[in-house]
Amino acid sequence: MEITVQFAARVIEAVRSAAAIEILPRYRTVVATHKDDGSLVTEADHAAQRLLARSLAAIHDVPLLGEEMTRAEHERIFAAGGRFWCVDPLDGTRNFAHGVPFFAVSVALVEDARPLFGTVYAPIADEAFFALRGGGAWLNHKPLVVPREAPRLADAVAEVSLRAPYNQLRSAFKNRAPYARRVTSGSATLSWCHLAAARIDALVSPTQKMWDYAAGALIAQEAGAFLSTLEDDDFWEKPAFVKSPVAARGARLQADWREWIRAEFRSSCTPR
Repeated sequence: MEITVQFAARVIEAVRSAAAIEILPRYRTVVATHKDDGSLVTEADHAAQRLLARSLAAIHDVPLLGEEMTRAEHERIFAAGGRFWCVDPLDGTRNFAHGVPFFAVSVALVEDARPLFGTVYAPIADEAFFALRGGGAWLNHKPLVVPREAPRLADAVAEVSLRAPYNQLRSAFKNRAPYARRVTSGSATLSWCHLAAARIDALVSPTQKMWDYAAGALIAQEAGAFLSTLEDDDFWEKPAFVKSPVAARGARLQADWREWIRAEFRSSCTPR
């Protein structure tokens, strides 16, 4: 299957349709429950994933790795390699369940742990971000390119989302924050897209699973942002189901941001 303009259009339409049919009618009416890992899930998550499984198979019949599957299914599909769809049917479920208009649908076509194509659709804003590996990024069919000039770290707006095992960084971000302002959106996939659109300047989000980063990281990178993880300078160097992204929209900004976080993490792990 070649990744063509027609292919991209069909995937984006499938994502838009899932949002229109299964997500938006349930907005502000659905009741959330807790999964085994403590995260929230709603009927909209499951219904959107079922619809996407059918519509994406009609476009390209390869396995689907969706968030609302069992851990054993995730591990089996990821370990098999090759091509598969990676789907987060509703990213930002907590926002969605509480009536906060900040959530998205994320779909990526992955081959050997690297995304070939990705799209993130924010239904409330009606914004479809998408990218093709090596081919650029777009927002609603307009080219998406980060500005050449990025601010200094001291003047930057950063999206910060901390989870275990990086909770020890909380004190550093609270008491020694190197940036001008911090935001926490509640949607990992949209934070990547807002970096690509220069709505934020940097992000850090430890322990993102593949459906959190596959489409969004590709969009940010193709728009010209700089990506790494807490452990590796090359974001894609080590295939992994879970990554800890550190990214920014300028080379100097990224270097300063990455080194500050790594230094604080090393310090927090040193016995006192």
